[in-house]
Amino acid sequence: MIRKSTLTVTAAAAALAFGLTACGDMSEEDTDAASENTSAEETTGGEDMESEGMTETVGENFGSGCAAVPEDGEGSFEGMADDPVATAASNNPALSTLVTAVGEADLGDTLNSAEDITVFAPANSAFEKIPEEDLNALLADQDQLTEVLTYHVVEGRQAPADLEDGTFTSLQGGEVTATGSGEDYTVNGDSAVVCGNVQTANATVYIVDTVLMPE
Repeated sequence: MIRKSTLTVTAAAAALAFGLTACGDMSEEDTDAASENTSAEETTGGEDMESEGMTETVGENFGSGCAAVPEDGEGSFEGMADDPVATAASNNPALSTLVTAVGEADLGDTLNSAEDITVFAPANSAFEKIPEEDLNALLADQDQLTEVLTYHVVEGRQAPADLEDGTFTSLQGGEVTATGSGEDYTVNGDSAVVCGNVQTANATVYIVDTVLMPE
């Protein structure tokens, strides 16, 4: 993209020089027009590069659960890409129960300040699978809640290809395994990825349908 813009500008400059040599003199009006055309080409090239960069940052999302993610605003895929992971999750209504749990465990700053991590983020429906009494007890026990939540965080930004047959060390210390291919992935054997490859400023997120429990 950069080379294309450079070549375009160079060609315009060469044509301008040739015109000056052939005609001997160019009017001020013609010179201004040539400058405007060159500037327009440079600006267009810059916009294209910026757009391409944003596409690379956001990545390709997949899964039926992605329909629950807002189409625009801070909670959208593009909006989440601008914020660290805990902040990004707080803007996404599909992760509201997880955000509550992170707050109870006082892990927001820890997650936001981490560099290059992957989070297997339970959707609200994942927490709904836990009996209400057990979920309330978990939320009230900060130590146990911290163990469970940090088990969902692994080192490095794991791409979908890494989940095909991967074993990862969690922030909690235990191992997390993943299998699958294409757009069909499972974590620890029974937690399906319902929305994958969600990008935030410091993490890659896979929204899953079942809360992972460390051994």
